[in-house]
Amino acid sequence: MKAPDLAAVDEAGVHPWTGPAEPLKAAAAHAHLKYASADLAQAKDRAGLFAELDRALKLPDHFGHNWDALADVLEDRDWLGKGGRVILFAGGGAFRRDHPSDWAMLEDIFAEACEFWKERHVAFWVFTA
Repeated sequence: MKAPDLAAVDEAGVHPWTGPAEPLKAAAAHAHLKYASADLAQAKDRAGLFAELDRALKLPDHFGHNWDALADVLEDRDWLGKGGRVILFAGGGAFRRDHPSDWAMLEDIFAEACEFWKERHVAFWVFTA
């Protein structure tokens, strides 16, 4: 699958992804965006999900491992830095199937963060595989 133009802030949001991560990594580097991949295959419950997000996204020490804390930190300029981000959720099929309400909440929070940053002309992309 070919990566979109990640410099196109107006197109940023939560999008499906199929295929290897390399095209996203390359497109993120080309657009000068930080890239992170969260492997959700090992997340068996909400606690595992938060642990993987914490690890993969290098969330701040004060991250509280709950939905409100996740929403807050994703809209924090100190965490984001000066540029935007590209995040790939890999291996999320089992979690999505086994925890549909948590998956919906996760997508909603990340979609809100994408919109928040879009209003500030900052690229924030999330891809779900």
